[in-house]
Amino acid sequence: MPRQPSAVGTGPLPPPGSPLAVCVGESMAVLLPDRAGPLESVENFRLAVGGAESNVAGALAALGVPSAWISRVGDDGFGRRLLAEVAARGVDVSAVAVDRHRPTGLYLKEVGGGGGSRHDLGPGRSRLHYHRRGSAAAALSPALLADPAAARLLAGARLLHLSGITAALSDDCLALLRALLADRRPGRLTSFDLNWRPALWRDRDPAVLPPLLDAADLLLLGADEAEAVFGTGDPHELRRRFPSPATVVVKDAARVVTALDRDGTAVTEPALTVEVVEATGAGDAFAAGYLAGTVRGLDQRRRLRLGHLSAACALTAHGDQAEPPPATVVDALLAASAADWAATRVSADGFASPALPAPGRTTADPRPAPSPALGAP
Repeated sequence: MPRQPSAVGTGPLPPPGSPLAVCVGESMAVLLPDRAGPLESVENFRLAVGGAESNVAGALAALGVPSAWISRVGDDGFGRRLLAEVAARGVDVSAVAVDRHRPTGLYLKEVGGGGGSRHDLGPGRSRLHYHRRGSAAAALSPALLADPAAARLLAGARLLHLSGITAALSDDCLALLRALLADRRPGRLTSFDLNWRPALWRDRDPAVLPPLLDAADLLLLGADEAEAVFGTGDPHELRRRFPSPATVVVKDAARVVTALDRDGTAVTEPALTVEVVEATGAGDAFAAGYLAGTVRGLDQRRRLRLGHLSAACALTAHGDQAEPPPATVVDALLAASAADWAATRVSADGFASPALPAPGRTTADPRPAPSPALGAP
């Protein structure tokens, strides 16, 4: 049965201080190299954390949307570091379970350089090497729904965010996604990001994905990912393949993003011109920006623009997380004419645009843009 458009903010308000958005899924410790080039040339690594769902939760919090992350971590140093860093981003981690028997997942980042080695990825390219088999997060299961801490967060959430990564981790994780998607609640929007990771699906059947995607209220797809999984990246064809979600959003890399509602309305917004520092985390940042715009009740074009702005910040920063631009910059660019939007340039120095009152360097404001009441125009 087709999903009815889910109006975020029509249900009873959650208790004061409760997260409005809840993201469920694995995150891992990350080892970042101290230099570009193949891994065998790296002398030292820096410890950080990363993961799609916690990235979205952190970016939502930075955009002024109270958020929580639900997962499992190992009873180890990586797990403690992960909990501390995600919590430091303003994310509620009260429902993250600590597993005494399974480790926290780990991945290493390899960054391309220009050293000439035949194993070098090349400038501007990166690759992630995962060590996550048998991780604590792979033990996520429908039993989560009976956990009091998780049940409290899920009961109060206006937005539940999931991704296809979880479906690939284990049969229990897949069962959890099915249970969460079947648990429809008035006033709660469920978003699902495909987040295709080919390496995770080598021993699993991706045929489980279409029913999951079609069960969401809001579906986020990368055109390249959809092409790899479903044989097409065309937004209108994907809209036909997934008729139930109220909105399907198709991201065509650095070119355009298209949002297609079930009534046939389609809105396309071009990406900003960005001097890319590092691409990792940009997709999660876009999702958070778009979801924040949805929670705020922005129109479709402004939701897409807020996604682009959030992604641009991630693209011009090292690591998976970036501070959002000042609220004045966000407001000006959300309201910019099509010509001014197209003329906007983003670099590590900030935003330069005819839509801004003083073109030139802008820096990130640690204070998030205010979040209007849910459902407000």
